[in-house]
Amino acid sequence: MRMNVSVQPGEADLRPLSARSVVLSLLLGTHPPELPVKDLVRLVEPFGVGGSTLRAALSRMVAAGDLRRTDAVYGLSDRLLNRQRRQDDAVHPRTRAWEGDWETVVITATGRGPAERAELRARLTSLRLAELREGVWLRPANLVRPLPDDLGRVALTGTTRPDGSPLELVAGLWPLDAWAATARALLAHIAGSHRPADLLTAFAAVVRHLLTDPVLPPGLLPADWPGEALRAAYADYQRELSRSVR
Repeated sequence: MRMNVSVQPGEADLRPLSARSVVLSLLLGTHPPELPVKDLVRLVEPFGVGGSTLRAALSRMVAAGDLRRTDAVYGLSDRLLNRQRRQDDAVHPRTRAWEGDWETVVITATGRGPAERAELRARLTSLRLAELREGVWLRPANLVRPLPDDLGRVALTGTTRPDGSPLELVAGLWPLDAWAATARALLAHIAGSHRPADLLTAFAAVVRHLLTDPVLPPGLLPADWPGEALRAAYADYQRELSRSVR
């Protein structure tokens, strides 16, 4: 299974900002991810979100389980704390030198419904694995992270060394040219954006795109791969946001 690239190559996946998306973007980029309401009012104003709109959005987000509230301080719920960890891993993936092994997950469970199968596929994709053929997922073993223990209930996990060229295998698993084209489009859009709302919209798209980066060993990547440039641009923006929060 190829990684998801939700837009045409060379196009940025820019989505309109809502009050909810502004609040989440600010909190997901803040450590620890909690802010007093008075700071939120100040921070969302440059994005065109007024105080009454913000307070209505905060109430809905608490009711929906997106946020928790303690007195006048709002923070991410446990579910969204997991999302922040995934986002942090996307921006700062932990890697090691690749020695030729591939992580392999072979699905053994049967009788699962469509929803369960879709959930498992999404989970394996979020682990940066790709599907070689039905039920067989793999990736180079260069990430510093264990596979979740509970995968053992539905799959066999291990490492292997497939025959053939690893470059050809990578080319069949991930649309690297398309990913790179979209990354370059995002970098170009960022360079031409100056309004706070435009930048926040662009960097929300950057995070979504980084979540689909397979984080391959350097020797398996095309020349001029833009992944690190995209991460560096987001890290700079995150530092600027942190200064605004402080």
